[in-house]
Amino acid sequence: MTYSSDLERQLRGYGLTTAHILYRIPDFESVLQTYVWQEYDLAPDFPEMRKFLDFWRQSLDGPLHSIRYSHKQLIGPNEWRQINGEFNLH
Repeated sequence: MTYSSDLERQLRGYGLTTAHILYRIPDFESVLQTYVWQEYDLAPDFPEMRKFLDFWRQSLDGPLHSIRYSHKQLIGPNEWRQINGEFNLH
């Protein structure tokens, strides 16, 4: 499902997921390289991150060494409320 904005994703329960990926350089497998991936995703299953890692395994030559990730739900439906007015200054 595609959402039109980051705010809409957050209201549907998505949170910001950051993955710190270590992978081996194909020609020098004793050398590790770092890649940082960040996207809105749903915990605890993380379908977006899993889709990205599946793409990595199938399409890229650098084998994965390790992945550390963090997830923060920035806004939830209970934190959002509609206002019925506004104040204009000047």
